[in-house]
Amino acid sequence: MGCTKAYVEWNGFEGTVTINEPVLRYPGNPILTCHDVNKIWGNDAHLYTYTVHNAGMAEVAGANGNTQTIMLFRSHIADGRSVIGKAVSENGINGWKVDPRPFLLPATENDMFTQGVDIASIIESEAGGVEDMRVNPVGGGLYVLTYSAYHGQITDRVKVMIAVTRDFKTVVRYGPISEQDMRNVVIFPEPDKNKKWIALLRPNDKTREISGTGHIGGSFGEICTGFAPGPTGPWELGNVIMRSGYGPSSFQAKIGPAAPPIRTQYGWLNIFHGVRSTMAGNPYTLGVAFHDLEDPTNPSKLRISAKPLLMPGASDCLVSENDYVHVPNVVFSCGALVGKDNTVAIYYGGNDTVMNVGLANIQILNEMCNIFPLDPLTGKHLYSL
Repeated sequence: MGCTKAYVEWNGFEGTVTINEPVLRYPGNPILTCHDVNKIWGNDAHLYTYTVHNAGMAEVAGANGNTQTIMLFRSHIADGRSVIGKAVSENGINGWKVDPRPFLLPATENDMFTQGVDIASIIESEAGGVEDMRVNPVGGGLYVLTYSAYHGQITDRVKVMIAVTRDFKTVVRYGPISEQDMRNVVIFPEPDKNKKWIALLRPNDKTREISGTGHIGGSFGEICTGFAPGPTGPWELGNVIMRSGYGPSSFQAKIGPAAPPIRTQYGWLNIFHGVRSTMAGNPYTLGVAFHDLEDPTNPSKLRISAKPLLMPGASDCLVSENDYVHVPNVVFSCGALVGKDNTVAIYYGGNDTVMNVGLANIQILNEMCNIFPLDPLTGKHLYSL
């Protein structure tokens, strides 16, 4: 057995993680809440928000030359729609400064669009809200933003949109990655050996119900690959690379990409989310996988841990007695950042209500995939008790 205990550190927050407890939660969680945002947005009743969660993350050079951490968070406003806000921190842990206006609202004719797109269709597709931003660095100072857009009138009609930014101030919309309904799209930060760009996508397939738990929006049981000549597309849907399976698994009900892939010495780190149906609801967990660096879309070279990376706990949604809690028993990540000594900072929403951070170690994550192997295409456990 390899590494089963390791040190992690992130800007003064430090400790130890193990195979049994692979994520060290920050004791100051939550790091951003609706109360923090409403201090800035609260004078505009239309923007009064009840949640801060599921944030895309980036590290950029600040005006003083120091690295700044950017958080593009999702917030529910009073009419039920979601918008994307922006907060900046000097250390990625605390001292978050929230921009006075949302970073991204549902599209209007006043926004910026690339040439040749159907502006009216984009506006219609985003009218129900924008959410779950992923920040995909693709080199040259360019960031491709992938986010879910809800139709304003058709229930569960959701598409993943693409936009680009260089300065996290100006955003140019490119429209949907596909006309197919889907969620949870992340893009690898560099092209493959054939100079094709690769994405992981979670199409919305046939609608179904899980017995005793009600409608959860679709079966959502597969992660597929996508290919494009450039990071903004046009994108072509590829083959299935991961299936959730339907056995006793934390990923039994559905799976989907979470944070954009990160290059490591063990392969492309893929932090994904999974759901298990229970008598008390549908708890969301985070899982971990590694894709081969040279052949990332080959499922035979994909290593997945059957053991979750992070399961929801009481400390993941610390709120006051009268605060709104959106969805119990959920941890959900849209972004992770790499630090020194194999440390990964995982930013995650708790109960779709607040933003948290926890630390993991890449060596421990690699060992989880070795000790608890899972078949990528069936969800079957490949180890004995």
